[in-house]
Amino acid sequence: MAWHRLLSRAAIAGLLAMVGTAKGQETETGNHPDWPRWCGKVYEAGYPAFDPGGQTVEPAPHPDAPLLHIQIKPRYNLYLSSEDEAELIVRSEISPYHGTPWNTSSSSSDRANWFIFTVNLVDTDDVIISNKIIVNNTSTEPQINILSFPLSRLGKPPSLKPIELVLYGAPEGGHPTWTTTTSILYLPDRGAAAKRSSVTKIDNLSGSLFFRPGGGNSNNSSSSSSTTTTTTTTTFEPFFPYGFFASYDGFLGRNDSTAQIQAYHDLGFNAMTPLTNYSGSERNFEYMDELGLRIMYNLRENYKNLDYVREQVESYVLDSEGVFAYWSTDEPDGWQDPFHFPSDAYTLLHALDPYHPVALVLNCQNYYFPHYSSPSDIIMSDVYPIGINATFSKWNTSCTPTLGDCGCDNCAGNLQDVPNRLDDLSRYEKWLGLWPKTKMHNPQSFHGQDYWLRDPSREETYVMALLAVNHGAKGLISWVWPASDLLGRAHGGLAKVLTRSPVVELLLGKYYQARGYVQGDGGPFAAKVVVTGNQGIEVVDAAFWVRTEDSGKKKMLLSVVNGGYVDINSLVSIKLPVNGGTIESIPWDNGGSQKVEWKLERSTLTASRLPALGTFLLVLDLFSV
Repeated sequence: MAWHRLLSRAAIAGLLAMVGTAKGQETETGNHPDWPRWCGKVYEAGYPAFDPGGQTVEPAPHPDAPLLHIQIKPRYNLYLSSEDEAELIVRSEISPYHGTPWNTSSSSSDRANWFIFTVNLVDTDDVIISNKIIVNNTSTEPQINILSFPLSRLGKPPSLKPIELVLYGAPEGGHPTWTTTTSILYLPDRGAAAKRSSVTKIDNLSGSLFFRPGGGNSNNSSSSSSTTTTTTTTTFEPFFPYGFFASYDGFLGRNDSTAQIQAYHDLGFNAMTPLTNYSGSERNFEYMDELGLRIMYNLRENYKNLDYVREQVESYVLDSEGVFAYWSTDEPDGWQDPFHFPSDAYTLLHALDPYHPVALVLNCQNYYFPHYSSPSDIIMSDVYPIGINATFSKWNTSCTPTLGDCGCDNCAGNLQDVPNRLDDLSRYEKWLGLWPKTKMHNPQSFHGQDYWLRDPSREETYVMALLAVNHGAKGLISWVWPASDLLGRAHGGLAKVLTRSPVVELLLGKYYQARGYVQGDGGPFAAKVVVTGNQGIEVVDAAFWVRTEDSGKKKMLLSVVNGGYVDINSLVSIKLPVNGGTIESIPWDNGGSQKVEWKLERSTLTASRLPALGTFLLVLDLFSV
C-alpha cells in the first residue's frame, strides 16, 4: 500500500528486529539486496540501473504443439458436511505451451476427439467419476465441463484435511495418457456446532465469492434500502466486497468509533479491512457483525511471526460471524520478502481455518509473480496512477523497467493502468499454466507522499472501479479510510449498485450446490466496440455477463466505460452475442445531465454518445444467446 514510502530503511530494519525470529533477518529476494530497492529495482540516486530479475515471460511454443492441457478443480473451494453433492470442473484447452501432444487428425473414428477419463481418490484409487469430454480441436479458448458426484463417494468423514484426487485420461486409442491432480475440502459444518462461524466459498469457475455468515444470520444487502435488515439463511449468498482499508487514527481509534462505523456502513459499503488490531478491536468488530459489515482480517503487521498468526486466528476469527477472508501480507513483492514468509503464513492459515480464503496484495507489475501469488486464494492489485509523474521520481531518478519508484510500478500514469495490471496477472497465469485465482482491485482514494499530487476525481473513481470490474475484479477495497467526503460518497454510491440486486447476481452468479451451471453463462466477456470515425475508440471498454435464471430466461449485464477525458459525440455500437432483447433497466448512469440514448436492435446495442469519463451499467432481457 501507499504507506511503504513513509518508512525509512532504518525503520524497516527495526520492524524486522521486532519479529523476534532468525528468519526475520533473511536476505531479500532479487539482485543487490543490500541496496535501497522496491520491486527489485533500486530507487535512490547514485546507483546504477540493473535487471531486477523475476520477470514472467511468455514461454516458447512447444515443438510438438498443439497440446491438450487438462486441469481439474472442485467447483467450490470447499464443501460442508451438511451438503450431499459436489462438482468437479474439467478444464480442457488446446495450448501451444502446456499439456501433452494432441493429434487425432489421422483418425477416421467418430470418437477421434473423445478424451476418456476417470477421477480417483489418490490414497485408495477408488473411482469417483468416470466420463468423457469431446475436445474442440479448433478452439483456443478453454472448454468447461462440470460433473457432479455424491460426497459419500469420498469415503471419508469430513475433516480439516484436504482429500487428494487424480485424473487419469487418454484418447480412444489409449495413448498418450494424461495425469493431473487436485484436492477437495470436505469440512465439518461448523454452523451446527459453533455459536458463530462464518464461511466463505470461492467458485473456482468464476472466481466469485459466496458468503454465509455465522449463526445463520444474514444482512440483506440486496435491499434497495440503506436500512439494515437481518434474516435467517442456511445457504450462501453472492458477495462482492466493496469498502476500504480502514485506519485506526482518525477512525477506528476514535471514542465515537461505533458512530463512525455506522456512518461508513450507511454510505453503502459492505466490507472493511481494518489496518491494525488494537485494544478494543473486538467491540468494533462485533458492531460490524451487527451491521452486516464483513471483515477482511488483517495479519500483515506481523505475518512473519507464526505464533502471532496462530493467536489471532484462534482468539478471534474461528468464532467470528462476519470475517470473510484473511489479509495475510501487504506487497511482499514490493518489499522483496523472502518467498517462504507468505508461504508459511498461508500454510498455517489453511491448517487452522480452511473456512476462509487468504488474500494478499501485489504491488509490482512483474516481479516473481508465481512465487508471491502462490500463497494466496485472492490476489489484490495495487495500482495508483492518478497524479503521478510516471517517468521521474522524487528520488531524482528516472522510472524504467530497471530503475526507480514513481508510486505505480511500470505504469503510464493513466486510468488504463488499472485494467492493464489485471490483464497482466491473468496473462501470467496463462503463460504459467496456472488455474486462475480470484482477483480484486484496490482503488486509489488518496494523495500525498510526494508521489501522488492529487486525489482522483469522482468520475475517475467510477472509471477505475468499473474498468477493474470489466477485467475480472470480484471485489474493490480502496486505500485508504478516512477518505475525502467526495470520494467516500462516490465509492459508496457505486457500492450500493454493485453489491445489491440485480447487479450482484449478474456479476457473480447465484450459488448452486450442484448442477447449476449453464453452458455460456459467466463473464466478464469483452464486447467489441465500434465508434463512428474511430473517435476515442481506444479508451472505450465494454464487458458483459450472461446468467440463466431458474425459469430458463437469460439476462445480461453490460458495463460500458469511456476511459478518456474527451466526449465521444459519434454513434457508439457494441456487438453482443444475442439475437435481440430489451433493455430492462439502467442501474448505473454517470453520463451527466445530457441523456445518453441506448437502443438494442438484434445483436447491436448503440449509444448516441459517450461523455468523457462516462460509466454505465445496463441490464438486458435476452431473446437468445
